[in-house]
Amino acid sequence: MLKTNEKNLVMMSVQGKVANPWKRSASPSVDHEGKSFALPGTGGIVYNVRIGDSVYGWEGDHIEPGVSSAADEKERYGGLNTGYNFYPCIGNEATIVGAMDKTIVGKKGVVTGHHGGIEHVIIDFPKKVMEKMTLKDEILIKGFGQGLKLIDFPNVKCWNLSPELLKKMNIKEKTLKKDKILEIGVAGIIPGELMGSGVGSMAVGTGDYDIMTQDWEFIKKHKLDKLRFGDIVAIVNHDNRFGRCYRQKAVTIGIIIHSDCMLAGHGPGVATLMADDATGVLNPIIDKNANIGQMLKIGIFEKK
Repeated sequence: MLKTNEKNLVMMSVQGKVANPWKRSASPSVDHEGKSFALPGTGGIVYNVRIGDSVYGWEGDHIEPGVSSAADEKERYGGLNTGYNFYPCIGNEATIVGAMDKTIVGKKGVVTGHHGGIEHVIIDFPKKVMEKMTLKDEILIKGFGQGLKLIDFPNVKCWNLSPELLKKMNIKEKTLKKDKILEIGVAGIIPGELMGSGVGSMAVGTGDYDIMTQDWEFIKKHKLDKLRFGDIVAIVNHDNRFGRCYRQKAVTIGIIIHSDCMLAGHGPGVATLMADDATGVLNPIIDKNANIGQMLKIGIFEKK
């Protein structure tokens, strides 16, 4: 088992509510081929798109699976909403603490991502719970994981990763040429040149950045046409330790948090979990089961 500083981490509550679906304008947008579109986007309670589903093929743009939430929709970049996005980590427990339907108060879900730009925290609740939720319902999250360190791997920086999820991931400590490395199971390996919207952001502890999907043949060549919500992925030649940037030999491990997008420079979103310093510490291998849904039995994998 990996040695961590879990006992020194601070668990802190943040509280928000279900976020209203967002639409900047009712006018159509224009995709990368110059075609106009007007489709559902971010926010709300998405009943039929869950963790484990494909990120492709939906009549939507930047779709967030399950329940989208925010602390302050009027001041998305204010301190209150930034705190709500920063403290929760992937895999943290979320609890409904106020609801119009009192039967779901106390029901629990799991944080599955945070989406930059719109500044939402995305949560998976059981299907029967989501059917009873409303846009006024209040959610408390036990934020736990920021500051996580791997004691024997100081070259690795962790962001947004709960100790609970870390323990469920397919990670093995190995020795390669006398050096310790971490072999990590991932559902896909993404070339760094595919990363678009969000590159250059310093806010690695919130938000995400996008895999550009405008060159579909290149996507298929790298076997990324089967990506699912909740997939653990590796981005090669990208350093996410202190900002999102291109760096040869660096490896970033992340999680797919929103759907494919039609705008140029956009695509499925990736939130950061781990990043190395280009010294070869993180070694990704393909694992078809590398999905948070399968690890935590949520989304389409929830127990019936």
